[in-house]
Amino acid sequence: MNFRKAFVGLAATGALSLATVAQGQNISIGTGGTGGVYYPLGGGFAAALSKHVPGMQATAEVTGGSVSNLQLIATGKPYIGLSMVDAAKDAMNGEGKFKDKGKVNVRTLLVLYPNRMHVVTTTATGIKTLKDLQGKRMSVGSIGSATEVMTTRLLESAGVEVQRERLSVAESVNALKDGKIDAFSWVGGLPTAGVTDLASTPGITIQMIDHTEAIPGMVKKYGNLYYPDVIPMSTYKGMAADNKNASIANILVASSEMSDETAYNIVKTILEKQDELKLVHKAAGEIQAKNQKNASTPVPFHPGALKYFKEKGISVD
Repeated sequence: MNFRKAFVGLAATGALSLATVAQGQNISIGTGGTGGVYYPLGGGFAAALSKHVPGMQATAEVTGGSVSNLQLIATGKPYIGLSMVDAAKDAMNGEGKFKDKGKVNVRTLLVLYPNRMHVVTTTATGIKTLKDLQGKRMSVGSIGSATEVMTTRLLESAGVEVQRERLSVAESVNALKDGKIDAFSWVGGLPTAGVTDLASTPGITIQMIDHTEAIPGMVKKYGNLYYPDVIPMSTYKGMAADNKNASIANILVASSEMSDETAYNIVKTILEKQDELKLVHKAAGEIQAKNQKNASTPVPFHPGALKYFKEKGISVD
């Protein structure tokens, strides 16, 4: 099976349906929008699992992002999903977006890679700081995304009110190009395809807004989920300096009802097939055994994941 062809096939079909087979060996992976990192990486996961786990057929599904993925897991169907830890914590506790429908029995399979918050505009808008966003038209992330959750918390901490649009990263880029919004937020890995597209557009110079001053207020209210980080100026064309940003961990999650064997095989494949996964997106290179720590995720690890870690001498304490 050709890995690249498998991924292209997944991507070409868009949202893929979930087949039901015995023993739950067919799974669907909740990802995100096509302009972010979750989507190609989830497609890579699906191709690797289908190739290397006997009897498993995995498919990647376009979704709104973390919140949508957690809602899919709550259906009881064989889903796994990519999520930011703040959304997963809310799901586990039945808070925030999950307050009305209750707690989700979710477990961590893997700590993945850091998600960097991008607050993006162009030099033509004259916006240079968080405070400059006051009253402006801003896309805060698509409905069902953890970007919307984190952006809400960021703006709240900064004391900034904006005119909110809820667009995917790809839609946000196009809206900014067309002057329909003044800025957008995005929380994702590096580089994000949609932001790369914006930065490479002739006649446009990207402006990344520093926002680490809002982190203490976010941590005080919502817990130690966010931390100061840097998006290097080499990441996107036109950046004049490193961007001082807020970051948060990504995790791969599943239902607590998933069998230990299935969880074990998923974790084993993703950690041991790094060379293949990095061909899909370089963020896969940040998925490492040393990052599998209890302190990195508020959601307990699945017993199947812990079994693999124990066999390989990976300490999560």
